[in-house]
Amino acid sequence: MTKTRILAAVAAIAFATSALAYQVTGEVLDVTPTTITVKATGGKNKGEKFEMSRGADTKVTGDLKKGSNVTVEYGIAAKSVEVKADKAAKAKK
Repeated sequence: MTKTRILAAVAAIAFATSALAYQVTGEVLDVTPTTITVKATGGKNKGEKFEMSRGADTKVTGDLKKGSNVTVEYGIAAKSVEVKADKAAKAKK
């Protein structure tokens, strides 16, 4: 691979990662080894609950417990996609 292709690939990965990154700041309502639930304390989502999965690779700085004030960065990724037939295609059959 040329240097340009490597740089383009790294830039594409960085862009894709940052394009799907979100964050919520609020109070921890519940925390388990596999989930964290946060109630947003500000912004347009104030009062909304966010439940996110977490695992061994989730970086936690500080003492994460119920009642803590946190900022959580999270992303959205597709796990599966099922394509449905067009209505026009169904009508022709």
